[in-house]
Amino acid sequence: MAPPRPPLATAYDAEHFRQLGHQLVDQLADHLARTTRREGPVLPWAPPEVHIANFPADFPEEPTGDVPALLARVVEGSHHLHHPHYVGHQVSAPLPLAALCDFVSSFLNNGMAVYDMGPIVTAMEHNVLGWMAGTLGLPKGARGVLTSGGSAGNLTALLAARQAKAGFDAWNGGATAGPPLTVLVPETAHYCLARATRVMGWGSGGVTPVPVDARYRLRPEALEDALATARRAGRHPIAVVASAGSTATGAFDPLEAVADFCAKHGLWFHVDGAHGASTALSPRYRHLVKGIERADSVVWDAHKMMMMPALITAVLFREGQRSFDAFAQEASYLFTGQDTRSWHDVAMRTLECTKEMMALKLYTCLKVLGTRIFADAVTASFDLARRFAERLEAAGDFELAVSPDCNIVCFRHTPEGVPPGELDALQVRLRESLVRSGDFYLVQTTLGGKVWLRTTLINPLTTDADLEALLEALRRAA
Repeated sequence: MAPPRPPLATAYDAEHFRQLGHQLVDQLADHLARTTRREGPVLPWAPPEVHIANFPADFPEEPTGDVPALLARVVEGSHHLHHPHYVGHQVSAPLPLAALCDFVSSFLNNGMAVYDMGPIVTAMEHNVLGWMAGTLGLPKGARGVLTSGGSAGNLTALLAARQAKAGFDAWNGGATAGPPLTVLVPETAHYCLARATRVMGWGSGGVTPVPVDARYRLRPEALEDALATARRAGRHPIAVVASAGSTATGAFDPLEAVADFCAKHGLWFHVDGAHGASTALSPRYRHLVKGIERADSVVWDAHKMMMMPALITAVLFREGQRSFDAFAQEASYLFTGQDTRSWHDVAMRTLECTKEMMALKLYTCLKVLGTRIFADAVTASFDLARRFAERLEAAGDFELAVSPDCNIVCFRHTPEGVPPGELDALQVRLRESLVRSGDFYLVQTTLGGKVWLRTTLINPLTTDADLEALLEALRRAA
């Protein structure tokens, strides 16, 4: 009898891996079939202490071989974003092909600090970014990097803006080497922008808010006052940030007017298009991002409306060489004897040093599935949001916050007999009821001092019938 194989040898055994892989794909395919048939809950809700108890840290010394059972529990108890009743946060139901690419990425584990650690995916990233820049209408020399999410992307863009517009070398001299800086942002901007300026050492005054209109879009006529306010406070404004698809309502700021203002005052023009830059793919709705081609930098999340797994964020620069300004330093153990502005050593331009093969899934899906599937998905989600808004306005017991610009719809249930002062509490209870039951997953937001239910119609399998069922579920819960 042959002696038993050491556990380490079994863990790397090709046939053992093949068997586990087949079992896992079968599990996930069955899960995909169930959820897309709307079977089971969107979220099998349980309080944190239950999961702490169900997944204890009592790790055995020897192998147990219970991989399928463990992963089945993970799949069953996790949030099911492929369920068409998921209408919550701006996180996609990933394309199965993209998830398989994630599998390949994790297995190959090619980091991307320097070219020879990830040669294929470095080339893919370069060309994908060129395609994205061209889609937005940026000039031929535009390029950028992929990074881990919109927060890291906005920080990267603002670091480059600081180097270009501060008037002093803040990277080497620090935040106190010159006057205190600030950026002008709409008052409804994502919190990551204020976080980025604080990370850079600018303090609470690093963000100067610009008022928005009744549709939660930046008011361009208010920019002059905001600029003057910043200067009176002793701040040196270097940039204006506009939203293309804001987080709260999906609003698109008037990008052309902001571009004009930036050109007039010599300011960096940055567009936070994490959610809405994908709109450029849709012939029907592309007009919403008119002016984005004039931006100095743009952030675009592929893990939102391009149906990619998180996280894949493009940071695009109108002048491609600006992508080196964000992290202008040397790392001799990586880049000895090399041009530190070489496009193919990605770590010179990203927050990450070791970076996963982000471009693999996006490049593969574009190459294999074609670009039309992405354009159609954006168009269909925007169309669905508009029909949902019309349904809400036609119903006598719902109130629409604002006509949607994109696929984000905010509304509230206003059943007869509920005093106005109790409507906020009702929305909170309604959301909690639906989430805990698993019937739907939606979120909430506060607009104009009121609580609203908020839906992001990001799952391409969600239909009008699903949204009608959502309204009926809310009525029952009320």
